[in-house]
Amino acid sequence: MGIFKENPFGHILFIKKWLIRIMGFMTHQRYKGFNTLEIEGSEIIRNLPDTNVLFVSNHQTYFADVVAMFHVFNASLSGRDDSLKNVGYLWNPKLNVYYVAAAETMKKSLLTKIFAYAGSISVERTWRAEGQDVNRQVKMSDISNIGKALNDGWVITFPQGTTTPWKPLRKGTAHIIKKYRPVVVPVVIDGFRRSFDKKGLRIKKKGILQHLVIKEPLDIDYENESFDSIIEKLEYAIEQHPSFLKVISQKELLALEEENELRRYRNRKKV
Repeated sequence: MGIFKENPFGHILFIKKWLIRIMGFMTHQRYKGFNTLEIEGSEIIRNLPDTNVLFVSNHQTYFADVVAMFHVFNASLSGRDDSLKNVGYLWNPKLNVYYVAAAETMKKSLLTKIFAYAGSISVERTWRAEGQDVNRQVKMSDISNIGKALNDGWVITFPQGTTTPWKPLRKGTAHIIKKYRPVVVPVVIDGFRRSFDKKGLRIKKKGILQHLVIKEPLDIDYENESFDSIIEKLEYAIEQHPSFLKVISQKELLALEEENELRRYRNRKKV
């Protein structure tokens, strides 16, 4: 690889590699130290094609979720089974991994601009801007950029567009799936909301058992399946369908999850 080789967005891969290495070393203890990240599905990562893969996930913080995925993807590709043991997997990271993020978020500070260089596809949100509700058209250049990233590698997206749980999924994700026909891999995360602040930069609480589950790729009929059908399938896959709240209220569910996490952590310490 030439030292000045660029990806399709004009980012120099040599610089991107070092940014991922440095940020990876700096954040490793957040998932295997201060807190523990329990992983499922590493073998699925190793069986995926090198390009045109769309990871669809629920969302709990701005940055901690996607940083964890960078760790898990690279650890899995380096042969680790559901583990982040030995941070050496970051020495040769997968460089064609991207994530969809709000443009206004990625422009706020030097740190977010560094995160953006490491792999963000910045898009303008059509429903929210600067803390206010808006209603604007999707920018076709944003859709094209996601397609460009899929053509080059893997893309992570959070189709709820918010860290608030149980919000409906944005139909734009279904349009992307129908248009570019990627392999769609659901990811379910938990524990990040309790571990980190909303931005995912500051550790809010230590000793939390976090979870990241990679599921088998979805079976999607790109030609005949409707947008609504795809959205519903995604909602079930990332465990954000409204039916998950019919048996127990959101408040009770969140309280129960916290109790279960503490119980699991105490049991793990006894082993």
